[in-house]
Amino acid sequence: MQAKTNNTAMPALIPALIPASFFGIAVGSLALANAWRVAAHIWHVPAGIVDTLTFAALAVWVIVLAAYVRKWYGQRSQARAEWQHPLQSSFVALGPVSSLLAANALLNYSRTAALVVFALAAVAQLALGVHLQGRFWQGGRNPELTTPAIYLPAVAPSFVAATAAASFGWQQVGMLFFGVGMLSWLAIESVILHRAAVHSPLPEAQRPLLGIQVAPPVVGGVAYMSVTHGVPDLFAFALLGYGIYQALLMLRLLPWIRRQPFAPSYWTFTFGAAALPTLAMRMVERGATGEIEWLAVALFVAANVVIGLIAWKTVRAWLGGRLLPKVEALQAVQAVVQSAAPQMPQMPQMPQMPQMPPTKAPHIARVVRIVKQVAGVNEAVRRGIA
Repeated sequence: MQAKTNNTAMPALIPALIPASFFGIAVGSLALANAWRVAAHIWHVPAGIVDTLTFAALAVWVIVLAAYVRKWYGQRSQARAEWQHPLQSSFVALGPVSSLLAANALLNYSRTAALVVFALAAVAQLALGVHLQGRFWQGGRNPELTTPAIYLPAVAPSFVAATAAASFGWQQVGMLFFGVGMLSWLAIESVILHRAAVHSPLPEAQRPLLGIQVAPPVVGGVAYMSVTHGVPDLFAFALLGYGIYQALLMLRLLPWIRRQPFAPSYWTFTFGAAALPTLAMRMVERGATGEIEWLAVALFVAANVVIGLIAWKTVRAWLGGRLLPKVEALQAVQAVVQSAAPQMPQMPQMPQMPQMPPTKAPHIARVVRIVKQVAGVNEAVRRGIA
């Protein structure tokens, strides 16, 4: 009697096949660590907690980055298919976003290492943003593939680059990046709202991507606080207010979104969830008083609950072997790309006339019999009329 094999082996630390959207895990982790660092400045949170979260988030970033590079070396066809896909390609921009957040985190330990990571990530995000936005301007895009993911190539990296540049003391560079992110956000949001209003509802698998909606106002708000000085002004409060409004809107849509069972795509909620209290805490740090002081506490607690729950579900899925997509699913993405790509139609080859005797072509014999029967009927009708 043979022993049963165990099909639930521990997954590899650096998997060979991951979608680019997994960079969202690193983004959310690093954003949460940054929120705790700001909390330590105003509420005297123990530094050990901040360092632990930061090192854990940096480890996640390194693992995801290494896995994605490995994918390009070992599974180039799947990587190319993802890069060419009009929806999935937007998530590639999360690589530079996570790297810029990593540079900001590394700055607390090594300015040289942080500077190297920032330089590489800033160049990468500009190149990716220009390339992917260039596709958008060429037209021909299926409206059904327009989701909040289109924020990622231009809006998210520009805001994070602005914050990181200001952390290095380059205020004017940060202002330039802030302008790119702000104006791109305002233009793109109208496109997303139009798609949501007049086209068919998002498929269930894409609904968690709506979590990205919370991020632009609050990530932009953190960037704005980084490139300005003094007590927060009306514009900073306006960005915070719109971010809270977007969070409430996501709560209203949550039952509709949760028709899609848990998947890594739910990490799209974490960037905005972490940036929301970060913005409020930065405003308190800069001298804002009143209601925002207790609001910052409430938002910080809520962010930890949301991200902690998503992280717990992610670990469970990873240990259960349900986190990574199946190879068949990635091949399906490649097939969709190939079928959607504009190609010159291929002329089918003309079939050769079969060379066979009548006895071996029953369909021809049936046609002959039908013709004879019709001819007989016509002859009978003709005689009857005569």
